[in-house]
Amino acid sequence: MILVSACLLGLNTKYNGESNAHSLLQKYCLWGRFIPVCPEQLGGLPTPREPVEIIQGTGQEVLRGRSLIKGEQGEAVTGYFIRGAQETLKLVKMFKVSAAILKERSPSCGVNHIYDGSFSHSRIPGQGVTAALLKEHNIPIYSEEDLNEERLKELLCQDQGYDKS
Repeated sequence: MILVSACLLGLNTKYNGESNAHSLLQKYCLWGRFIPVCPEQLGGLPTPREPVEIIQGTGQEVLRGRSLIKGEQGEAVTGYFIRGAQETLKLVKMFKVSAAILKERSPSCGVNHIYDGSFSHSRIPGQGVTAALLKEHNIPIYSEEDLNEERLKELLCQDQGYDKS
C-alpha cells in the first residue's frame, strides 16, 4: 500500500477546505493501492482551519521539541501535528505501507521544502512533521512534484511485488 496525502486525491482536507487534486494520482487511485491520509485531521484539527507554519525550524526540530507550529494569529498547534504524525505512522504499520506520496510545502507533509514560518510564502529546505517521522522510520517519501507517470507506475509495481519490466 502507498500512503497519499488525501488532498492530492481530491478530498477537501486542505486547510481552507479545498483540495490539491493531482490528476495523475487520481487516475491511479483506481488501482486500489492508495491509503488517503490527512495528518492534520488525524491529529484533531478541523477543516477548514487557520493556515499554520513551522516557526524557525523543520519537522525534525518539531519532533525533537526545538520548534513550534503556530497559526498566523499566533495560536500554537504543535501537539496536533505531532499527534497526527504518530497516528499516520500507526496506519503505515497497520497496512504495511511501502512508500508515501505527500503534499510539498505542507507543515505536515512537505518532503523537500516547507514554508519558513514568516507567512510570506518563503520556502526553506526541510520536511514537515509527518514526512520527517516517516523518514525516521525508513519509509520512502515522495512529493507529488517528484512524480511522473513512469515513476508512479514503478512505485505501484514495487508495492505489489512486481518487476516493472
